[in-house]
This record gives sequence, structure tokens and C-alpha cells, in this order.
Amino acid sequence: MGSSPELSRQFLRHAIATLAYRGGKALREAPPGFGEFRASDSTRTPAEILAHLADLLDWALSLADGKSQARNSSPLPWKDGVDRFFRALEKFDGYLASEHPLQSPAEKLFQGPVVDSLTHVGQLAILRRMAGVPVRGENYFQADIQTGRVGPEQSPPRREFD
Repeated sequence: MGSSPELSRQFLRHAIATLAYRGGKALREAPPGFGEFRASDSTRTPAEILAHLADLLDWALSLADGKSQARNSSPLPWKDGVDRFFRALEKFDGYLASEHPLQSPAEKLFQGPVVDSLTHVGQLAILRRMAGVPVRGENYFQADIQTGRVGPEQSPPRREFD
């Protein structure tokens, strides 16, 4: 990234919008009981992963604000967990869109909590497939992902495939 702090911040905001798009796709239309699905005795449930995702985003916001407050929340009912995930995205993006200075380097925020969050969204997609309700694949290069669009309402896919 490195060109300028503003470019790094804009890139980070686009990464957050990408997380909202991909996360929304993995979370939408999850079947009843999916939050409690367990692939094995040693894996987290989707609801536990979702709680961790929101915790990561809250931590990213605290790092950006110079506070570094991490937590390990208990899972919520599925809809509440989804709502918390999108609220956390909106708060983090709101901070990034503000004039408040970043107290942590954008590159560190990206390499830590943001990329970790993308990894966990991928886990949710894999668990959906294992639970028998796969998320359709998509050409994400063609997706309409817009910086600042971080809520549950996202553009429809442009080019999905099986």
C-alpha cells in the first residue's frame, strides 16, 4: 500500500466493503439451525465464528482508535449475531471514513483483524456447503463492491456459478 496514509485508508475501507459483501453472501439465507452446526468435535459452530468475526471488527476499531481492546464474546442467536457483525462493520468503516487519525498502521489493521475476518467468512462458506446449503460461487472481480457499503443490503451478484 504505502503510497500515502489516505490511499492506505481508502484501500482498507474497500477491504471492509469486500468483507461486508462476501460476509453477507455467506450469512444470508442460512438454514434454520445452521448457527449450531458442528463439523467435528474440535471445530467452532457458525454462531461461534460469527461472534469471533464481530469481536475481530470491534478489536480493529479499538486498534484504529488507539485502545487495543480484545474480547471473546459468547455466540448470539443467529439473526442477532448477523446484526452484530454488520453493526461492527459499520462502526469500523465509520471511523475509517472520519477525520480521526489512525492510531495503528492501515497495513497492520489489514494483515491482522481484516484478513483474519475474511478467513472466517471463508470458513462459514465451507460450513454452509458441509451443512448441505452451499453458497453459490461468484466471479468476485466483477462484483459491485463499493467503498462505504458495509451493511446487509448489498448489490446482487453479477456472475454466479455452481
